[in-house]
Amino acid sequence: MNITLFTSDNIRHNYLANLLANISKNIFIVQEANLNNDKIKNNNILKNKISSKYFEEVNKAQHSFFGNSEINKEKSNIKVLSLRFGELNNFSLHSLSDFLKSDIYIIFGSSYIKGDLVNFLIKKKALNIHMGISPYYRGTDCNFWALYDNNPHLVGATIHILSKGIDNGPILYHALSKIKTNPFEYTMSTVKSSFYSIVERLKDESIFKIKPIIQNKNKEIRYSKKTDFNEIKISEFFKKNINLYSKEFDLSLLKQPFFLDK
Repeated sequence: MNITLFTSDNIRHNYLANLLANISKNIFIVQEANLNNDKIKNNNILKNKISSKYFEEVNKAQHSFFGNSEINKEKSNIKVLSLRFGELNNFSLHSLSDFLKSDIYIIFGSSYIKGDLVNFLIKKKALNIHMGISPYYRGTDCNFWALYDNNPHLVGATIHILSKGIDNGPILYHALSKIKTNPFEYTMSTVKSSFYSIVERLKDESIFKIKPIIQNKNKEIRYSKKTDFNEIKISEFFKKNINLYSKEFDLSLLKQPFFLDK
């Protein structure tokens, strides 16, 4: 199969690209440089020690699970188009045509896609990896908020059909991880679970047999915006001393869950 991946350039995004390259005849990667990293460094949020500590823990967990992954561009089946973050929507379908001839389209960590491209991807039933358990948590930093709300059983990912709305396309399934002792490792392990789940279910073609379900917005617990995530909330997060074992997984809340046990 041929796969097109719309993603970013952090090590976890590279890790997913390499995993997909192992199961595809050809993989076409549209990769946006994550300028948000530079913005974060210059943002007032990192002038606060508690915020700096938070991002240090995130990066530590990411390196623990994904090493220093780089896309192996020497492999003959990998083709990469590198863009600046947010530049994707400036490209016409014609200019992207070499990357739009795949069987499977996957979105993880790209900028918000709109216009002709999103219409094309919706027609192709593109898959979106949302880091958060929809419909309960939608928006940004969803797994942070699930832990903040004392809902560790709702930390994970939702693999859904792409739609024009944010994280609200029909759900295929959820990906989760067994509980870890460290909240940062726990959330990052669910990222890894989403990767291995989609690779496994593409390989055995079971993903094509899953009947998607429309999201029930009445079940939404929190819809979070980037501005909600600030140093005050981060400070409160650390003070909570979150008990990851406070709630058991309730499978009735999940759709065909995939649990990573690694």
